[in-house]
Amino acid sequence: MKKIVLSNLQMLFVFVLTLSAQQIPQDSLYLGQIPPGNTPKIFSLPVNSGSFAAERIAISNDSKEIYFTTIHGYYPTTGDTIKYYIYTVNGWTGPCNLFNDFLAPGLSVTEDTMYLQNNAIPYQTFYSARIGKNWTYPQRILLGLNSAHYLQATNNNNYYISSISAPTIGASDWCRMKFERTDTSVSSLNSPISTTGDNLDFYISRDESFLITTHPQPAGLCISYPKDDGGWTNPKSLGPNINFGLAMWGPYVTSDKKYMFYTTGTKADYSDTYVYWVRVDSLFESLKHTNFAPYLKYKIPDQTDSVGFEFKYTFPDTTFIDDDGTNTLTYSATLNNGSPLPTWLSFDSSTRTFFGTPTTLRNYFIKVFATDTSKTKAFATFTLKIKNPVTEIIDDQQSLKDFKLYQNYPNPFNPSTNIEFFIPAIGRYKLCLYNLLGQQLDVVFDQEYSSGHYSVKFNADHLSSGAYLYRLIGDKAAITQKMIVLH
Repeated sequence: MKKIVLSNLQMLFVFVLTLSAQQIPQDSLYLGQIPPGNTPKIFSLPVNSGSFAAERIAISNDSKEIYFTTIHGYYPTTGDTIKYYIYTVNGWTGPCNLFNDFLAPGLSVTEDTMYLQNNAIPYQTFYSARIGKNWTYPQRILLGLNSAHYLQATNNNNYYISSISAPTIGASDWCRMKFERTDTSVSSLNSPISTTGDNLDFYISRDESFLITTHPQPAGLCISYPKDDGGWTNPKSLGPNINFGLAMWGPYVTSDKKYMFYTTGTKADYSDTYVYWVRVDSLFESLKHTNFAPYLKYKIPDQTDSVGFEFKYTFPDTTFIDDDGTNTLTYSATLNNGSPLPTWLSFDSSTRTFFGTPTTLRNYFIKVFATDTSKTKAFATFTLKIKNPVTEIIDDQQSLKDFKLYQNYPNPFNPSTNIEFFIPAIGRYKLCLYNLLGQQLDVVFDQEYSSGHYSVKFNADHLSSGAYLYRLIGDKAAITQKMIVLH
């Protein structure tokens, strides 16, 4: 056998490689601070007077680099600084200044890129590239987005961000980014993830097995899990033990999914605002198996009918969603103030149908409840406007005969819906589609009809999401309804 002899230089090289590959001793992990249990504790980070540590932390996969921000004030302001610690054979070094006037560092999957932002409004995203031991000065990206906050990448090469989508649910939504050639766009994760508020700080795990969101109190930090249909479950609060502050910022979970870091405080002047950390692996797993509260997926549109005419409306079974997948939601309805429905109006909970013949002119404000097997409720409200048929003739040029255009079903819909109508006499009729500005977009049909009840199927593949008007027009008669397209 040939004897292998290593030169001193080769041995030195092997020694250096061995040192660089060494893991951090357990007692030196996370700056040597004692890890917390299920109760959050402050993660000690030094700051200058008048500043505080906040926003998200970024920790390398080998735990040898820790990046964080010292905040000078909110919002907007200057003086924020991204700092870092680095672990070498000699222990931890830091905190060292990395970039001034930037905040919220996040590392790419390969850790050769850092995503960060400035303190401007609307938010602007930047990136820095790692070259050797150094980082390049941040350059702005995603110029086409009106707002870009907390850009994150996953192992599946998916990118998520807080931004303004079209359409948007809140002031900004949690979104997934789309790249098409040179164009970048965002698509909202929609309800129940995004809300009507300002959906900003969040964290998505690298394997996309959970999503941490920051909702206003009392919910605070919440967790959501992926669904088979590509959506996300109704977020669950991480509980008062974690959500004890006025607001929750910058969630970050370590690569082993053991610890979550976040920022909170109990005083509005930020004088007691700190970065906290807490062990969450068992909590995240247990919450996956507890009851999911049902939620409203689509609003119930307002309804209109006339005194003396039969009213009938069925809301779709997709109006409410129960992520437990039991399909055992039960339904009930009252007036919005909790009083029973009027005596003329009945509600069949098994078919989700309202029916009856109104007897008086009035606007009814109705609340519908969906209750799961754990007795947890979600609700929706809508207005039922009962008009005078003579007034309808004046307002909508409707004849005195029972010329009728019903509310489309389902509504909202994607991509098709049914439109039913009743024609009292033979004649030529047409059904037209308009936008809310009154501009005609389409003629669904224009033909002769005999008297009778009809139904047509309308496909909205060519329309963008939004509200539209459809109008049935005949001889000296016209009546209009509203439909909602949701793609």
